[in-house]
Amino acid sequence: MAFEAVDQAIDSALAERRIVGAVVLVAQDGELRYERAAGLADREAGVPMAVDTRFRWSSLTKPVTAATTMALVERGVLDLTSPITRWLPDFRPALPDGTRPVITVDHLLLHSAGLRYVFGDEAGGYLAAGISDGLDLSSRSLAENVDLIGRIPLLFTPGTSWNYSVAYDVLGAVIESATGRPLPEVVAELVTGPLNLSATFALDDAEGLAIPYQDGDPEPTRIEDEVPLSFEGNPLAMAPSRILDHDQFPSGGAGMAGTAHDLLILLEAIRTGGGAILSAETVAGMLPSRITREVVPGVTGGFGRGWSVVVDPVAEGSPLSSGSISWGGVYGHSWAVDLERKLTIISCSNTSLEGLFGRFPGEVIAGAVAG
Repeated sequence: MAFEAVDQAIDSALAERRIVGAVVLVAQDGELRYERAAGLADREAGVPMAVDTRFRWSSLTKPVTAATTMALVERGVLDLTSPITRWLPDFRPALPDGTRPVITVDHLLLHSAGLRYVFGDEAGGYLAAGISDGLDLSSRSLAENVDLIGRIPLLFTPGTSWNYSVAYDVLGAVIESATGRPLPEVVAELVTGPLNLSATFALDDAEGLAIPYQDGDPEPTRIEDEVPLSFEGNPLAMAPSRILDHDQFPSGGAGMAGTAHDLLILLEAIRTGGGAILSAETVAGMLPSRITREVVPGVTGGFGRGWSVVVDPVAEGSPLSSGSISWGGVYGHSWAVDLERKLTIISCSNTSLEGLFGRFPGEVIAGAVAG
């Protein structure tokens, strides 16, 4: 049976109550070869998962923001190497020694600007300042949140290292300033509109939206607003109601909701050279790894303009080919594009963190590669 290992990965995760539900898609050279919705979108109400179930995307938003950024670069509205003070003149965070280095658009795309996330800020400066990661409820505008980010010292000189961060929220502010328009409008014009995606920064209602759950014993528990999860030993504030609140700022790093098929369409456009949104030359510049990062289990050693990149499959313990791109979302998602195999794999679950870091996504990807 084709993709039997993918079925086994889904069945075992559900039987062992590691996930509540999921939608898994596998496309081979543009043809949908596997599609399955399994488990429950809402366990308490008994609502089954469906292939068109909507998910809170969290960091699945980042490739959308990256594509929007590069579309503006193509149009000459942005460029990769100019200081972002060209568009955000007051965004000048300092190093610990007080110097204020240049941060470029490319530094933001590559997570090499020296910024961080609240959940990964061991010093606690982001939390103390009231900075939002784009997942919680915030009373601030995007501009106000970015202003706070700019007041906290950088971790390192931009371009010299890698650290996962709020860089894509800063990119959102750059996009708004450069275009004079709200981020959702620009994204809709340049990416989601041309690709006919339903993905959006705010929903009018919760119809068809998966209930989010978190790892629990003996089974996952519902995620509640502002009740922190533990993310790699650090508290992570997530508010499921955020996506239904049109007053929340649009987070370019974590703020969208959409379906698994929305993501598949976007990634297939990237895989095939840009589709209706980008030129093949631009996509070719986005795909390669441009900065290295520490390899730990499940984490690749490279990062491109919008995603991680497999540099050494053996060293990284990855079944994917060298040059493959991937990323995920903290609400329980994972995706990968094996460029050599022309294989695109989407795994959207409603269970954090198993759907992102647990056995489930790794087994799905390995099963999809095996065919």
